[in-house]
Amino acid sequence: MLAMNKIKILGITVITIAATVVITSCKDKRSTGWEYAPNMYEHIAYDPDQKNDNFKDGKTAQVPPAGTTPIGFVRFDYPNTHDGYELAGTEVKSPLPQTPANYADGEVLFAHFCSPCHGLTGQGDGLVVQHGFPPPPSYSKGQSSRGGAMKDLTDGKIYHTITYGLNAMGSYASQLAPDERWKVIMYVHHLQTL
Repeated sequence: MLAMNKIKILGITVITIAATVVITSCKDKRSTGWEYAPNMYEHIAYDPDQKNDNFKDGKTAQVPPAGTTPIGFVRFDYPNTHDGYELAGTEVKSPLPQTPANYADGEVLFAHFCSPCHGLTGQGDGLVVQHGFPPPPSYSKGQSSRGGAMKDLTDGKIYHTITYGLNAMGSYASQLAPDERWKVIMYVHHLQTL
């Protein structure tokens, strides 16, 4: 008798499981069931390339308004021209204080970014020159391609050159932040006296 009850219970259990599987398999496949935190994957913000009726041109990605400066960006409003170079040379001065820490940082930055061409002492004898490339002028003895002695270059002229590049030297604006450029300039002024 006890064995028959066990078989009966086992049979009912198997039939119940089979019925559940059949019923749930026939369910509408488009429904995903309950949603937990749908805002995690269905955002209400517009994608940058999505059409947006909130703007006259219908684009989501908008150009910043004229005259605005992004957070953390430092403006350098001197054009990449000879006149911009000369104007920067007369108007632009270093905003950083002359401290031993800034000077030491400038020396390290110069060694990493500038010495491959300019050499560790700024004489234009870096590793790149030793491999056959034309040497840049010496900071203490050379003449600038824009006129005048390299030892007389001002903060603004050096900053302009680091920002935009000159001749074979490319721009270092993406490698050196504005404050790092000023630290390099502090060290270059030291090299101009050697």
